[in-house]
Amino acid sequence: MQDQQIYQLLADLVLVIHFSVAAFIVLGLLLIIIGGFKNWQWVRNPWFRYAHLIAIGFVVAQTWLGQICPLTVLENYLRTQAGEATYPGSFIAYWLGELLYYDFPMWVFVILYSVFGLLIVGCWFMVRPRSFS
Repeated sequence: MQDQQIYQLLADLVLVIHFSVAAFIVLGLLLIIIGGFKNWQWVRNPWFRYAHLIAIGFVVAQTWLGQICPLTVLENYLRTQAGEATYPGSFIAYWLGELLYYDFPMWVFVILYSVFGLLIVGCWFMVRPRSFS
């Protein structure tokens, strides 16, 4: 296998991981809300809830600081090493823009991520996680 193919494979792996993290954050909130109403005990698991809170906290912090996600930076680096084209800006901004055919300004994502983070914090109190003990 050539170096370019290895870099391309690694870049695709980072993309899958990145998508999985985004899906974990979005679907996690949806499942917490549904699980709260249906009394699913697993949505109260503290490991799940802390991981979910930390994930959105990281996203919100990086957007407030005007930083691009490290996974986007890594993927773009690997794609460059593979001789492929990269995309500008953040992962979510790029792919939402591609899906919706509209490129939102960064402040829109700051607001969206912040509101989403507040929803997750609100669910922390509405659907209380169990303690670690």
